[in-house]
Amino acid sequence: MLLLLLKWYLKYYISTYMDNRPSKGNFLEILLRSSKTVFSVQDVALLWGESESTTITNRLKKYIRAGKLLRVRHGLYAKDENYDRYELATRIYTPSYIGFETVLTREGVSFQYYGNIFVASYLNREIEANGQKITYVRMKRSVLSDTTGINHVNGVAWATKERAFLDRLYVTKEYHFDNLNVLDWDKVFEILTVYENKRLEKQVKKYHRNFVNTQ
Repeated sequence: MLLLLLKWYLKYYISTYMDNRPSKGNFLEILLRSSKTVFSVQDVALLWGESESTTITNRLKKYIRAGKLLRVRHGLYAKDENYDRYELATRIYTPSYIGFETVLTREGVSFQYYGNIFVASYLNREIEANGQKITYVRMKRSVLSDTTGINHVNGVAWATKERAFLDRLYVTKEYHFDNLNVLDWDKVFEILTVYENKRLEKQVKKYHRNFVNTQ
């Protein structure tokens, strides 16, 4: 039923807003001009103004065989090897955003290096996509859908360091953070209300108290 509704919406969108389909030979150019580096079949359908999935997949297969596009995951395609791996990580399972150790390490909260990309999503899973290991960490739906402390950069959703700090404590009761000096504690307590979790509130107050006592 959901698939039928999606196909109906796609046909409606195309017929209403995308009557001017690209001319033959311009299909690849349209993808290459897009700001996206990773495409789903649905993305391509909208860009091409094409509602027939068979036509889309056949055309994509032709470009892949010719070496003009790269298939990075089932149903996901990239312009070339220089695609944004974080964009890919958030396109495999949605909704999702980059967070946890990926953000904590980049922001100097944790010093340990991780090769995995850590992503908050609706399931726990570790996969490998085109050589990149990606760890998905399950979050409660109400938390996952709340965008407080989430920034969008080049089409990719990223947790702020304060959100990543709270997310990690939300799923891991005890955790060692190397450097809490970089956190904005006003933002931490602002985002904390998203979780509606008494255990987390007590834990954060404990970390804050210990932080203050060491200053």
